[in-house]
Amino acid sequence: MIEIPEAIVISNQINQSIRGKRVKSAVANASPHKFAWFFEAPSEYDSRLRERVIGLAKPYGCRVDIEVEDTTLSVGEGVNLRYFEAGEKIPAKHQLLVMFDDGSFLVGSVAMYGGIWAFPNGVMDDEPYRKASLEAISPLSDDFDFDFFSSLFNEKSLKMSAKAFLATEQRIPGLGNGVLQDILLNARIHPKRKASEFTDEQRRVLFDCVKNTLAEMVAGGGRDTEKDIYGDKGGYKTKLSKNNTSLTCPDCGGAVKKEAYMGGSIYYCVQCQKAP
Repeated sequence: MIEIPEAIVISNQINQSIRGKRVKSAVANASPHKFAWFFEAPSEYDSRLRERVIGLAKPYGCRVDIEVEDTTLSVGEGVNLRYFEAGEKIPAKHQLLVMFDDGSFLVGSVAMYGGIWAFPNGVMDDEPYRKASLEAISPLSDDFDFDFFSSLFNEKSLKMSAKAFLATEQRIPGLGNGVLQDILLNARIHPKRKASEFTDEQRRVLFDCVKNTLAEMVAGGGRDTEKDIYGDKGGYKTKLSKNNTSLTCPDCGGAVKKEAYMGGSIYYCVQCQKAP
């Protein structure tokens, strides 16, 4: 899943490898997927993208926006983007295929769910979920300071668990269930602990861990649970994820538990993250 680190890494890679290429053709929804979402008719994607030049890619939370002259090509968190050089084999199944005039091509495929939107610039900017991402303050920016982080604690969010506080309701777009596992381990906070129970010191530590952990993930080229546009896994070694098959805490050597919680899996160290 694309979260903040992957959106940044993918955007940088697109700017390095694809920016400036001219689109020869585009095909959307060649392999129909029940939970693949498009802007209006996928059959219109070729006319929207053909003969246009790829511009700047920008990350917005869990989304990547690619400027294609008068059109925006936007992909959401559940989309896997792969770039192939000329002569490489086109995957049998895909929800997006963009061919460039030099023979190289970009493929988008949806795993469980995901959006691939190609629309005239600005048309979707008022869509609530997208608007929240566009207007959000990135946790990696200077504007995301402790005062701003503290403002996220209110009467409603104080009743939530640490996981819900960080990863729901677009408080921090792009911070999802994947990256929060290491953030909470580094902060020594159990995913189920209520936000109202955080001490002033824990709030400060959590703030630092949000910024520092995400920065480490970006510096590492994304998480090792995800792949970049070249099909390579990220270089950041996740502490708590499906890759931790030994279920052992890398910080203390204690046991790690995996549980189903809030529609996904949580991991936590029984020693470092005391249960509430």
